[in-house]
Amino acid sequence: MKKQLIFSLAISGMILFFSACKKDSGTTDPSEFYVPTAADVTASATLEELQQGRTLFLNNCGECHVLYSPDKYNVGQWQEKLSVMIPRTPMTAAEGLLVTKYLTRGKI
Repeated sequence: MKKQLIFSLAISGMILFFSACKKDSGTTDPSEFYVPTAADVTASATLEELQQGRTLFLNNCGECHVLYSPDKYNVGQWQEKLSVMIPRTPMTAAEGLLVTKYLTRGKI
């Protein structure tokens, strides 16, 4: 009985682990995401920061799920989502801030 319980828990853990990084269908085409230009620069985001944020977003965030257009969510929604997601990635806090700047178009 004890062995069956341990086996069941091990299987459940494996299922949870492998389902954590799951690609959704219908990935938005990254070529449709805005490419920062001088017109996108804000008081809190330079052009270089926005460009770096885009690159980090494209290279990291699609590893576990679809990439969503920066226009899909407002600033508050992005901040809420990213506060949960960035710690799950290998990105540093500084890199996470760059992604946040890109997704919010520098409005943080």
